[in-house]
Amino acid sequence: MTVAFFSGKGRRIGVALGAVSAGLLVLSACSKPTPLATVTVGGNTVTAEASCYNDGKAIKSTEFQSCLNKKAQKTVEVAMDDKVRFGVDPEIANNGWTLFINGQQAEQEPYKKTYRSIPGSAFFSSQTGEIANKTQISIVETKGKDLVGVWHFELKKTS
Repeated sequence: MTVAFFSGKGRRIGVALGAVSAGLLVLSACSKPTPLATVTVGGNTVTAEASCYNDGKAIKSTEFQSCLNKKAQKTVEVAMDDKVRFGVDPEIANNGWTLFINGQQAEQEPYKKTYRSIPGSAFFSSQTGEIANKTQISIVETKGKDLVGVWHFELKKTS
């Protein structure tokens, strides 16, 4: 004769508690994702997580240059007459963000909105008048004088 140690209701409660415990264990192993930055040209949208991000705290100044020198993992094709649209998560906009072109700061003041649009031609002409075929754009989140995050995109010129 077999005796049940737990009733049907007791087994269901035990299974439910086990599932909740396993779910919490899995969630505790995950790290918080970085805020996202997006570049859109026409119907093509590319989104990236930060190349460097210290959970909203300042990146050490000794590490910042190596962050800026990282290669972009995401590429967007851009014609000279296209509009390049940049979008950032609201927490990036609250702090402020600036664009760097090929590692050089392109703006003096941080931008505080989540979205902006810039003509594609602005990214491919140099001071010498030469037209580049590709450009690395870095979105840099600032918090006062501190640099908080870096997102990289490569803009590739099309005909």
